Amino acid sequence: MLPTDVSINDREFAAIRELAYRLAGISMGPGKKALIESRWRKRLKALGLGSYREYVQLIGRPDRREELQTAIDLLTTNETYFFREPRHFDHLRDQILKRRAPGVKIRIWSAACSSGEEPYSIAMLLADVLGNVEWEVMASDLSTTVLAKARAGHFPMTRAQGVPEQYLRDHCLKGTGPQQGTMLIAPGLRKRVQFMHLNLLETPPQLGPFQVIFLRNVMIYFDLDTKRKVIANLLPQLAPGGFLYVGHSETLNGVVDNLDQVSAAIYRKAGP
Repeated sequence: MLPTDVSINDREFAAIRELAYRLAGISMGPGKKALIESRWRKRLKALGLGSYREYVQLIGRPDRREELQTAIDLLTTNETYFFREPRHFDHLRDQILKRRAPGVKIRIWSAACSSGEEPYSIAMLLADVLGNVEWEVMASDLSTTVLAKARAGHFPMTRAQGVPEQYLRDHCLKGTGPQQGTMLIAPGLRKRVQFMHLNLLETPPQLGPFQVIFLRNVMIYFDLDTKRKVIANLLPQLAPGGFLYVGHSETLNGVVDNLDQVSAAIYRKAGP
């Protein structure tokens, strides 16, 4: 049984920090020790382990890759909501979708999609502006746990704040009976969003070109070298003239020199 006063010692914390950085690019300062303890404690109890050292050793075993993924999922923060940072959606609608040349297929990548609110917000906007013409939304995340939630497209109604009423009527199904208080993204919209498991630290397969890549509120956890690596992995997927959106608290200053800053948190790749 896990003692109630068990904590992470300095040696264990150093191993955990190395693991988080190597696998997810997350830089964890000393203040994160309490967060790790609280998030991993249930796993230690469930597995009957008596220390965090035992858990670190366990997730390092080749036959426990699934538990390793669970441990990483618990370390990553996945705060998101529908139509977060609406200025990006205004730019997408007014500067990209409404100016689309006839016959051009719009492809957008939500590169850290979390539980799906971002890619479904994108899909709602595309459906509203473009209708049934060809468009595609791809979404990826490091966490298999949030990807499963995203694919299901099932959310508490409390998450609907920020979704325009017309979009709720057109693209969401309100739960009744045992599902009361929830909403389901309509099947027609869900099937147009493709989800995949992807670590942004690794060179991705050729997925592009995309006219827009959303990479928002991710790099705040990365050091400069990791930011440069992630951007270098993504840029070949962005079409010439395409746009990269980052979080409003993020900047690419000093990270990359071949993107033009259009406005705060919006960058453009050179091209037509």
